[in-house]
Amino acid sequence: MASRLEEILKEREKKIETLKKKGIDLYPARSVKEKTNREVVDNFEKYDGKTLTLAGRIMAWREHGKLIFGQIQDQSGKIQLFIRADFMLKADKAKQTLGFEELDLLDIGDIIQTSGVVVKTRTGEVSLQVKEIKILTKARLPLPEKWVGIVDPDEAFRKRYLDLLMSPEKIKRFERKAKFWSECRKFMADNGFLEVETPVLEAVTGGADAKPFVTHMNAIDQDFFLRISTELYQKRLIGAGFEKIYTLAPNFRNEGMDDEHLPEYYSLEWYWAFADYRDNMQLSRELFRNLAKNVYGKTKFVSRGMEFDLADDWKEIDYLKIIKEKIGIDIVNSSEEEMIEVIKKAGVKLTGEINRARLIDNCWKVVRKTIAGPAFLVNELKAMSPLAKSKPENPELTERFHIIIAGSELGNGYSELNDPMDQKERFDEQEKARKKGDDEAQMLDMDFVEMLSYGMPPTSGFGMSERLFWFMEDVSAREGTLFPPLRVRKD
Repeated sequence: MASRLEEILKEREKKIETLKKKGIDLYPARSVKEKTNREVVDNFEKYDGKTLTLAGRIMAWREHGKLIFGQIQDQSGKIQLFIRADFMLKADKAKQTLGFEELDLLDIGDIIQTSGVVVKTRTGEVSLQVKEIKILTKARLPLPEKWVGIVDPDEAFRKRYLDLLMSPEKIKRFERKAKFWSECRKFMADNGFLEVETPVLEAVTGGADAKPFVTHMNAIDQDFFLRISTELYQKRLIGAGFEKIYTLAPNFRNEGMDDEHLPEYYSLEWYWAFADYRDNMQLSRELFRNLAKNVYGKTKFVSRGMEFDLADDWKEIDYLKIIKEKIGIDIVNSSEEEMIEVIKKAGVKLTGEINRARLIDNCWKVVRKTIAGPAFLVNELKAMSPLAKSKPENPELTERFHIIIAGSELGNGYSELNDPMDQKERFDEQEKARKKGDDEAQMLDMDFVEMLSYGMPPTSGFGMSERLFWFMEDVSAREGTLFPPLRVRKD
């Protein structure tokens, strides 16, 4: 016995054959679309009584004898089609248009071009009273009657095209994301920064504590790493004479996935010669407020169950003091056993190489989850910051800051280390950690050390990722990404 889907497919194939026999091109190259649906609906007084040609996908179709009510959807939204048999023109093969008698060959999901007069129906709904319809794309598969993505997020990510089509409000989210990045670029340009490109494939990768992806370049028979950061190449450019530069591009980290992390993500990172971390604290705060106002028209948000206002004063939180105050750990003097006990009690699972730096970082993460922000975390230990300049008054602390919002770090900046010998020593310490099994420790980059030996001016850098966008939207990393990575599934 044939399934309902098989019956639908056979019915659609018959319609396709009938249309072909009538000489209708089911996938024409040329089309006309004079206005968006939203433009017409929102400005009815402007278009009332005017003849327009609109285009979109059929999302609803109700027949009442010689009267049909349909609905087409484009990126902007939906508009009703009001179709009367006595108002439509006859089919015209030369123009490739259908008449009222051929409308039973259309299906929900078909993409059509329709011309008619803008009117309001008796119920007050802005509509296009249709004169002509032309098929632009015939849908061979039916749209789902009830979108499975509502109950199965994985299916939604696998068939993102259906997810966006059936949940058009999500398209608006990604329109905001595009504006989010365009506002970043505008902000950087307005502040005198130049956008630069840096390599995606690196022989030595660095700029963050992360495990890299490895690939092989056949042309020179050598392994390369996908970059985890653009930092070290941007600082090479500062050494070359650039003074205000940034990148807005993807980075790759071969690590786990959760609501805040994906192995591939977009990041904005900038470097500013003759500036220090205090300068970047001010500039990054301006950027966050700018994004909030220009993308969302507000500064107050609720995310991860926490409320924050970017217009508030941003408090400064001392790294050592807050950890001791909240969980009783003195990260300088407490034993590793004491740290492990507190971390495990908080329900954190320790993975990978366990060393003091990783334990301190996990202690901080336990505390961080309680901070709504916005706030700046300052006075991080040198052992945790291999690329940051030490504070003159206390060489064990660094001129580094993190932006803390809704229990997470949404930005990171510091006064860049430009003493080549100091940098070499810190790289050496990182290399020791790598040899002990810490595959997130940074690699020894002697070319970078050599660049510093020629001289790099006092510089401050700052980086933030699309995680800020996810938090402003209060969605998970996967929900805030058009095509998140998924395990391949063979159907």
